[in-house]
Amino acid sequence: MKKQINVVGAVIVREGLILCAQRGPDGALPGMWEFPGGKIEAGETPRDALAREITEELQCEVAVGELITTTSHEYDFGVVALTTFYCELISSTPALTEHTEVVWLPSAELSSLDWAPADIPAVELIADVTTRKSAPPATLAT
Repeated sequence: MKKQINVVGAVIVREGLILCAQRGPDGALPGMWEFPGGKIEAGETPRDALAREITEELQCEVAVGELITTTSHEYDFGVVALTTFYCELISSTPALTEHTEVVWLPSAELSSLDWAPADIPAVELIADVTTRKSAPPATLAT
């Protein structure tokens, strides 16, 4: 049985754009894009882990909001269970400490990047949600 790795990812939204982070050349999945985050430590809630990881990785502070999804993907090194949340940037500008590059993209352009497989379901959901949110609101019959 492969090792289970529980991780969290931040879908940081600023002015209608989403932060995408490119993994560095060292470690697993070099050069692929991901939502920044990391492993959930013992005793942490997913939201607490995400806030800590963003502070460590990007040297900025986020408010962790609505859950997007939890998905699992089997890699050579183990099974990654990724839980993603919408986040709002509270302070600072993301700094590169572990990533090679970060870009801010509209949701419609997310699929242009080479995403890590575990992140792809969230990418698809975000594009879908953003498309739906831009539709006119439904009217309620009285």
